[in-house]
Amino acid sequence: MKTKVTAVFDIGRTNKKFFLFDRDFHEVYREYIRFDEIEDEDGYPTENLEALANWAKEVFDRMLNAEEYDIEALNFSCYGASLVHIDQDGKALTPLYNYMKPLTDEVYNSFYTKYGPENEISRVTGSPKLGMLNTGMHLYWLKYAKPEVFKKIKYSLHLPQYLSYLFTGVPVSEYSSIGCHTLLWDYEKKDYHSWVHEEGLQGKLPPIVSSRETIPVKYMGKTIQMGAGIHDSSSALLPYIRSISKSFLLVSTGTWSISINPFNKGMLTLNDIESDSLFNMRIDGSPVKVSRLFLGNEYKLQVKALSERYNVSEEYHKTVKFDQDTFFEINKDFVHMFKWSSISSEDMPRETKIPYDKFEHAYHQLMLELVLLQEKSIRAAIGNEKIERLYVDGGFSDNEVYIQLLSQYLINMKLRTTDSSLGSALGAAIVISDVTLESKFLKKNYAVKKHKSLIL
Repeated sequence: MKTKVTAVFDIGRTNKKFFLFDRDFHEVYREYIRFDEIEDEDGYPTENLEALANWAKEVFDRMLNAEEYDIEALNFSCYGASLVHIDQDGKALTPLYNYMKPLTDEVYNSFYTKYGPENEISRVTGSPKLGMLNTGMHLYWLKYAKPEVFKKIKYSLHLPQYLSYLFTGVPVSEYSSIGCHTLLWDYEKKDYHSWVHEEGLQGKLPPIVSSRETIPVKYMGKTIQMGAGIHDSSSALLPYIRSISKSFLLVSTGTWSISINPFNKGMLTLNDIESDSLFNMRIDGSPVKVSRLFLGNEYKLQVKALSERYNVSEEYHKTVKFDQDTFFEINKDFVHMFKWSSISSEDMPRETKIPYDKFEHAYHQLMLELVLLQEKSIRAAIGNEKIERLYVDGGFSDNEVYIQLLSQYLINMKLRTTDSSLGSALGAAIVISDVTLESKFLKKNYAVKKHKSLIL
């Protein structure tokens, strides 16, 4: 008998993944692929949207005919802050512009002169000034920089909803993508911000549907319940929200380290905005306070530089274990030694100066400095809330040095790591089901580990 499954495409910036989950949300199949980036019309690197779409269709069609599985439902979890603009025939009009693509001061000055002050619009939208990471700013830029293209847009779809559209043919918007630091949503009015209406952008944004809704689609002779897609950070949060009764903070680590506080009350303050906090959105439209840190990206850059400096392989850092004596030696007369490449800190020196003879010492120094930034980001997300539980998932959850240092600097919190390479994909499967998760769900499915500081 075939195993009845839910299929999920989980699309990250680097890895594109396809999963099948059974009715108990156990993973029964997965496959990964990576694509080389292409360039947009300005020569800026960006996602190969055509290759992604072709791969998704090929994988799904192939697995729909697999002898072992009966696909009942399909959903999509994708990185945010990315829009696909389609014409009346459903054809993409532009490349999938990279959210790191820089904008000119002219764009910012024009926007904030009309709709500022900057701090106030950031406060009510939960969106600091982040350039193309604000998809509202992306749309504003496109309207004036490429007016002929803008006129041809029938709908602008966030990436999860575009993938859904490829399979359903139904264009929709969805709360978690709209509310992800887009500059589009007014959290006080619970509607698009007034500037969106004044610029006439709401007509480019299709109707909003719930993340829970599915559409029955006849596909290759089989009726499949297809979801609208969900923003990956909101999706990764779902299994925790639905199975933990007490308040907690989730640190989702990867290229970005995202400290997620779903128990925040009230609007962001100006201090929150200045400390790089923002709002994501839960599937019910309520705000989630988030503090961001470009941790994984900075880690990658610094480890590469250290590997070259100490003449070790670029994989060597993965073998380094936490050493208490090394920590004490570094911490005794601690000074900041690293000048960051992709993040800014008031404590960093003008240039990197590493006095150590061994890679292991330099690595512990790097991790200590990064964890101090991580601690600050976590405390910013917690704010004035009383939260004693901390979950860490993603790439740094199995980094022993990171976890030991974090447990030391947040010694009053109960620290747990989870093996959630499935994280956002599993959330996307759960959101379109009507299953209630039991309290031991994380323990059974996420290999939860408790951690205590070993530093004496």
